[in-house]
Amino acid sequence: MENYGYTKTENTQDKQNYIPYRSEKKIPAALLGILVGWLALNKFYLGYTKEGIIQIILNIVTLGAASIIPFIEGILYLFMSDKQFDDTYVYGRKGWL
Repeated sequence: MENYGYTKTENTQDKQNYIPYRSEKKIPAALLGILVGWLALNKFYLGYTKEGIIQIILNIVTLGAASIIPFIEGILYLFMSDKQFDDTYVYGRKGWL
């Protein structure tokens, strides 16, 4: 049986309850990408040091035009389910879009 983004827990009466899966990093990473993406803070927050340094260099070389990348990433993060975000960016370690 698939859980469709829910985590199974049991209460004291041995009944099964399903609570929604919540990502701890999704909203902060999205806000960092949207608001201060030019500093690559969303990359550093997720543990992508190499990608963060590349993003900063791209922003310097393109005079800030490359800051559209973390902005788009932040919006994509918001529209993903929490489980999909964690599977892709936290556990799957996908560094870019």
